Amino acid sequence: MAERSWGGTKLADRRAARRQALLDTAERLAGEEGCAAVTVRSVCRRARLTDRYFYESFAGRDELLLAAFERVADEARRALEEAVAVSAPQPEVRARAAVAAFVALVLDAPHKGRLLLLEPFADPALGAHSHRLMPVFTDLVGGQLAGTGDGVDRRMAAHALVGGLASLFAGWLHGTLDVPRERLEAHCVQLVLAATSPREQ
Repeated sequence: MAERSWGGTKLADRRAARRQALLDTAERLAGEEGCAAVTVRSVCRRARLTDRYFYESFAGRDELLLAAFERVADEARRALEEAVAVSAPQPEVRARAAVAAFVALVLDAPHKGRLLLLEPFADPALGAHSHRLMPVFTDLVGGQLAGTGDGVDRRMAAHALVGGLASLFAGWLHGTLDVPRERLEAHCVQLVLAATSPREQ
């Protein structure tokens, strides 16, 4: 039996569009006003949907918020992977490409940066989820490390680098690190190069 359509669109497409609208709204609210501003009522009002349509996609507010966070985290991961994949193999070129890709995501779209880097400190559920996603980024960075240490050394170095870079970007977004964007980006490149350069024996 063919799926019924309404106004030229199928039910599955309309549901997908509503889910996308809810995610877009939650991402924007959390990134601009903080996770506390994300409620079923506020999201539905901004997305111009009823709570009936909310619950066809999400069990509750936390599920929506985590889905919005995961979407931004996945976007960051893909941006980093693509930047490294298409850049020349020289360490400095790769470092600049990776930093530029992350900067473009979290600073050019600051609501995404705040959701990814600041809001996990404000929302316990988001904070726990952020820690569970950390290995995705440390594994990505660890694959680029060229030190002479063993796997444990590289894993610790990856954690230190990811944590340090996240702290720098978070400080810039929060306003506690008042430096020009170009200087922040250049400093991050130097940190990446220091971590990924082979160590002398």
